[in-house]
Amino acid sequence: MERWKVLNVAGVVLVVALLGGAAVQTGLLANPFAEDRDRATVTVTDGDGDELAVVDAEVADTGDERYTGLSNHESLANGSGMLFVHGGEDDRTYVMRDMDFGIDIVFVAENRTITTIHEAPAPGPNEDGESQRYSGRAKWVLEVPKGYTDAQGIEAGDTIAIEYGNGTASASENATVTVENATAALHP
Repeated sequence: MERWKVLNVAGVVLVVALLGGAAVQTGLLANPFAEDRDRATVTVTDGDGDELAVVDAEVADTGDERYTGLSNHESLANGSGMLFVHGGEDDRTYVMRDMDFGIDIVFVAENRTITTIHEAPAPGPNEDGESQRYSGRAKWVLEVPKGYTDAQGIEAGDTIAIEYGNGTASASENATVTVENATAALHP
């Protein structure tokens, strides 16, 4: 009888652990073991391995953070941005909900290859941005200042590397993006 109680408790613990792991992987919960999970460095390289940009990123890895995104920011300073982290690669659509400024939206596949880049202008007067929809296939979505990808020569087919605060791309892969070496092309 005592043996069955132990096996039942062990089974419950295993189920809870598996559900917790799944919640972390899908972004419902932040990874409690990842250090500095709200920041990451994103490096973009071209097909020849040449570095195009280095972005110090703010991470949005939960459903609430991804929904809010940059909409609670008044602007996006040169050299800054946001990395949205999803549990896996899928077709994704991003909107300009309540945005006050334009951005470039970079969709990145699970193999870390850029699949699509959209230049998204700020919503017009009396618009909430809900109708401005931008789609692509991605596990990660990187948002940077409007015009940044053109200024840095970033295009579909380039790749990214993600380094978190602890020096690794952890399972939760959370980060905020700051861009270095942006040119005057950002401010026409």
